[in-house]
Amino acid sequence: MNVKEPIPLSSRKSYQKSSSLPSTSSTSNPSTSTTSNAFSSDNNHTNTSSESRTSRSSLKSLKDSLPETTHIYDFSEIRKATNNFLAKRFSSSSSSSSASVWKCLIRGKDVIIFQRKFHRSIDSSKLRERLTAICKSHHISLIKLLGASVSGDYIYLVYEYVNGGNLRDCLRNSRNPEFTVLSTWMSRMQITADVAQGIEYIHHFSGLDLALVHNHIKSSSVIVTEPSFNAKICHFGTSELCGEISENREVIQSSVGEIQEEIQSLPSSSKMRRSKSVKFTGTNGYMSPEYQRSGIATQKSDVYAFGVVILELLSGEEPVKFKLDQGSGQYRSVSVIETAKEAIESEDFEKIRRWIDRRLKDSFPVDIAERLTRVALECVHAEADKRPDMRRVSGKISKLYLESMKWKDKMGTPMDFTMSLVAR
Repeated sequence: MNVKEPIPLSSRKSYQKSSSLPSTSSTSNPSTSTTSNAFSSDNNHTNTSSESRTSRSSLKSLKDSLPETTHIYDFSEIRKATNNFLAKRFSSSSSSSSASVWKCLIRGKDVIIFQRKFHRSIDSSKLRERLTAICKSHHISLIKLLGASVSGDYIYLVYEYVNGGNLRDCLRNSRNPEFTVLSTWMSRMQITADVAQGIEYIHHFSGLDLALVHNHIKSSSVIVTEPSFNAKICHFGTSELCGEISENREVIQSSVGEIQEEIQSLPSSSKMRRSKSVKFTGTNGYMSPEYQRSGIATQKSDVYAFGVVILELLSGEEPVKFKLDQGSGQYRSVSVIETAKEAIESEDFEKIRRWIDRRLKDSFPVDIAERLTRVALECVHAEADKRPDMRRVSGKISKLYLESMKWKDKMGTPMDFTMSLVAR
């Protein structure tokens, strides 16, 4: 099976396309709120140019000055594209079952429209500023946000359509549990490397003066494309545009201890108001301990969720499942984190091999798989301050990817038979 070597980070920097912003209809929709009208009124960006410079600061200034097509869609366009929201929902969506999603055509382009409710009110000028900044960010491992429209308490995010299936479905086919399209070690390493570099870009290389947090990292939010099995992350910018992230950037970047101190220092009445306003947008099995306690998403909670995704890729198992306890006769929840720790800490050196997804048919480098498992377990450490930064995580994974490529070249064509006689 052919796979592509991940593009180095140095080649994955943001790029710009020079184009003018198409004008949108100035017709206001009766159902659109004042915020929506203010958001939709200005539909043009000024095209400017900048000379090329070599320094990082100059490159950032150049990026900020370049024109970018950011669509501020009129709400009537969203209604028309979705047949007044009566069109069939996009069932293969990476979003949760509670969200409304449509695959449709806007301005001659296939897109995916996500309907999201605002978690808190955002000034229309600030919303426009964030949207423009996020649309200026580009990375091969991110599904691009094309634009948005606002109506009342809802924002409609328009993303480019990418043909492929989400990682959760690629790993676990309910109709045929013994089958997976990700049947080779390199296909899973490719996805791991792509997602790692995508999250690293969000956290550190987007070029925005924001402590960006994805807040929706999970296997269903990763689209796997064929035939090279490259991965693209969905929902880039959603948390910023929907008001899921605190305005106080210092809180976002602080440790869990500092967050808890801030909560405890609030007057009791403020605590009560805060407890009612907290929105838990995470998914069971992917939420870090501190996120479950505070409801505050941070970059370290993204790292935790990514660690769970790595363990899914390695084992093929879902983050949490229920097993029957033979002793008590009761069902108990078992997380993939628990089983990974047992495999790594076992004195039986073969246990890690048996823990890896059997559908790989033992055709994988055990030593690299073990080291990748340890990286994932570092990411899901119970204490946020002890989790590595995504720069470090991505660097380790890139090294393991290159070692895996050497293993693949040494082994030749993918093998469908086991090289071990130990019973699984």
